[in-house]
Amino acid sequence: MSLSLPLLAAVGVLGLLGTGLLGLLVTRNLIKAVVGLQILVKGAMLALVLAGRLAGQIQIGQSMALTVIVADTIVSVVALALAVQVRRQFGTLDLQALSTLRR
Repeated sequence: MSLSLPLLAAVGVLGLLGTGLLGLLVTRNLIKAVVGLQILVKGAMLALVLAGRLAGQIQIGQSMALTVIVADTIVSVVALALAVQVRRQFGTLDLQALSTLRR
């Protein structure tokens, strides 16, 4: 049985999106939430490339994926910098404990 490349890519998209969403929903650690978000974005990026290939315009899909890479890198750097500052200021990265803080 031979599987086609678009089918394998679609399975990869669903796997990455599911794993990223599960990581965001389950974790209580801020850094692990950022990693879950990264996995989720990688699934969306693969979906963009797959959609471009299926539409016959692979260059558009790839250029959109490159734009997502740039935006994703900026978001992750800012999120991790904020996580470092939150850890220094409050001493924890637990999202549940941080949501109850009053200052």
